[in-house]
Amino acid sequence: MPDPEAPDPATLRPRLPSPLCPVTDERFARHGVRLLLKRDDLIHPEIVGNKWRKLAPNLSAAGDRTLLTFGGAYSHHLAATAAAGRLLGLGTVGVVRGHELADRPLNATLRRCADDGMRLHFVDRSTYRRKNEPATLARILRTTGSEGAFVVPEGGSNSLAVHGCTELGRELRGAADVVALACGTGGSLAGLAAGLGPGQRALGIPVVGGGFLGTEIEALQTSAFGGRRGSWTLDARFDFGGYARRPAELRSFAEDFGHRHGLPVEHLYVAKMLYGLLTLTEEGAFSPGTRLAAVITGRPPRQGYED
Repeated sequence: MPDPEAPDPATLRPRLPSPLCPVTDERFARHGVRLLLKRDDLIHPEIVGNKWRKLAPNLSAAGDRTLLTFGGAYSHHLAATAAAGRLLGLGTVGVVRGHELADRPLNATLRRCADDGMRLHFVDRSTYRRKNEPATLARILRTTGSEGAFVVPEGGSNSLAVHGCTELGRELRGAADVVALACGTGGSLAGLAAGLGPGQRALGIPVVGGGFLGTEIEALQTSAFGGRRGSWTLDARFDFGGYARRPAELRSFAEDFGHRHGLPVEHLYVAKMLYGLLTLTEEGAFSPGTRLAAVITGRPPRQGYED
């Protein structure tokens, strides 16, 4: 039974459903593709986009317990969790991949986490890889003094998060033929695809290489729904060499897209997704008349926290 004294994410007044905005872009229009932007970046000023959709059900389940979660040095998920903790008065612990980072100045992302009250605990990469093993997780909980914490997995992707992201698909039923978003751990795509209607397809653009994401998405859908749901595909060509990689070509594309449409373009996820959609359009991947919705899952860092 829910604790009536527990913080309620709804008190943070998210903007839902998020706006769906048609845009005019001749690079898509010349191929007969109608581009729409699903502005999930406007859901909440600090818990942005798919991070809100994934975190909100986990926050509700956590009640008033401390949140312990995992991420790398540039993790948007860690930053969103820390912000949620500050706004709701919850303790947060971030387990960060890379013990060597403990003795270095914090980068912009981790500094923001610390400023929002998150306790950072750095672990070596071997331990991090084994973080889901019961013995390793128990040791991390003991070491951080967090035995009673509510554990949220890396990227926030679990069954609760997947169910939270189905609402994104429902908001887009009948409004687009293909819905695309950038993927890190796969929870958003797993929920999106399940929430879309017949005849609609979800397209994921992975921002991390390795070829593991399809298996992870199937596992998340199986855990949440008992099996694969919806129509979804991945195109893994647009990670630009790795998660935090932002080569000049990508930065230039993001700046140009932002000037064209008055949209601040986040580099690690959104820019890669938009770049991939333009490339696919130019390759003829979308038939003329396609309504292509791009989910804007985040925005650039807050002022003062740029890398």
